[in-house]
Amino acid sequence: MPLNKDQISAAVSIVEGAQKLLIVPHANVDPDGLGSALACSMLFTQLGKEVTVICPDTKPENLQFLPGYEKLQESIEGSQHFVITVNLDGGVEVDKLRYTVEDNKVNIIVMPKAGRIVPQQVSFGDVGPAFDLIIVVDTADLPLMGQFYMENIDLFSSVPVLNIDHHISNTHFGQMHLIDTTAASATEVLYDFFTHVPSYKEKITPDIATLLLTGLITDTRSFQNPNTTPRSLEVAAELLERGARQQEIVQHIYKTKPLSTLKIWGRALNRIQIDSKAGIVWSAISKEDLAEMEASPKETAGILDELISTIPNADIHVLFTETDEGLKASMRSSASVDSSALAGKLFGGGGHPRASGFRVKGFDNFELAVLDCVQKLKEGMSKQRESAQSGPVNSQAQIPAIAVDHVQKQPFDAPLPKSVHGVDVVDSLSDASDIGRGTDVTSGLTEE
Repeated sequence: MPLNKDQISAAVSIVEGAQKLLIVPHANVDPDGLGSALACSMLFTQLGKEVTVICPDTKPENLQFLPGYEKLQESIEGSQHFVITVNLDGGVEVDKLRYTVEDNKVNIIVMPKAGRIVPQQVSFGDVGPAFDLIIVVDTADLPLMGQFYMENIDLFSSVPVLNIDHHISNTHFGQMHLIDTTAASATEVLYDFFTHVPSYKEKITPDIATLLLTGLITDTRSFQNPNTTPRSLEVAAELLERGARQQEIVQHIYKTKPLSTLKIWGRALNRIQIDSKAGIVWSAISKEDLAEMEASPKETAGILDELISTIPNADIHVLFTETDEGLKASMRSSASVDSSALAGKLFGGGGHPRASGFRVKGFDNFELAVLDCVQKLKEGMSKQRESAQSGPVNSQAQIPAIAVDHVQKQPFDAPLPKSVHGVDVVDSLSDASDIGRGTDVTSGLTEE
C-alpha cells in the first residue's frame, strides 16, 4: 500500500527527535539499497543530523560513482562508553588526573587541589548507545544485514528502528514503518517520503536525485521489469527534472564491466539447463568457476536479468551461485508463478512475486544441492498451478513447506542467460588485449 499521512508524520517525528542516526541497507548490497542509504544520509545531514552510513559487507567497486560513496563504513566502533563520575560538591577542586593499567586493572587517580574525595562521591555507569535512531533501508528482515546485525543485536534491541522498504516479504520489524509494496524500489518509497515533507523536498539536490534514480533504474531493469508502474515513470521524470544524472548511471551500471565479469557471464551462459515441461530455466556458478575466472560472487549480478531471463517459454529463471556462506539463488518469474511464495515457503527466502531469492547452507556437493533445489522448485510450481486452477486461493499457503536445514533468508538480486549449445564463451576471451581487437564474445553461439 502507498504511504499515508499518518506514516509520514510519524516518520518525520522520529527523525526530527533524533540527532545521531545510523543508516543500514542489507548485506550483499545492491544499487537500490546503497542508493537509498546514501540518499537518506545526504538529506538528513542537511537537517543537521550526525549520520553514520554502514555498508554491511565489502563496498561494491562498481558503485564508486555514487555520491557519498567515500563516507561508507563497514562497521561501527564499540557503542559502550563506561563513565566514572566524581561529585565535586563541598568545595572539592581537582588539581591533576591520571591513570595506570596494572594486573588487568585500570587505576584512575584523582588528585584534589582543595578538599577531600570520599567513595560516596564516586558513581559510574554506561552512557548507552551511540545512536538515537537506526534507519534500515531496502531490507525485508533484520538478519539480512548479515554479520553486522549479529555483531550489534543489542544495539538494534535498544535503539528505535525506522523500517523503509518495498518488499512484500518485509516482516515489519522496528517501531516505525515506511513500507510500500506497490513501489518499484526502496528509492521510490524514499522519494514519496521526501516530497511529502516540504522541508525535505526542497533539499533534494542533483546528487540525491541521482542516488534515488539509480535505485529505480536498477530495480526495474531500466523499466523493463513487470514491477514498473506509471508512478515509477513519473518519479523517474521528476528526478531527471531535479538534476539526476541518468547517463552517468547507465554508463557505470550497464556499460562498464571488467573482463572477469564477462568471463563468468560466459561460463553461466554455457551452463544453462532447461526443463521445458516444468517451465524452469537455470544455471549455476561454483566457487571453482569464480576462482578460475578471477571473479567475485558479486560479479554474477546482472546475469539473470540481462541474459537468462530472456529465454522464452519458461515460468521460472534461476541463477545459483556458490559462495563461502553456501548456495545463493536468485529467481525471476512470469506472471503465472509467485517466485516470492516459492522462495519463502520452500527455502525461507523472499522478495517480490516476480523477483526473489534464497540461501541454502550445509550441503556437501554444490551440484547436487542445485539439483535438489530445482526439484523442490518444480514441485512448488506444480502446487501453485493446481491452486490457481482450483480457484482464488493464497498460492503461498498451497505450497508444501519442505523442511530445509541451514536455510537463511536473502534479499533478491541477480538474473539469468540464453540457452546455448556446448560452446564456452570464455574460450573467446583470452586476455584484456583481445578487447582492443574487437573480439565478438557471442561468436559461435546459436540458440537451441
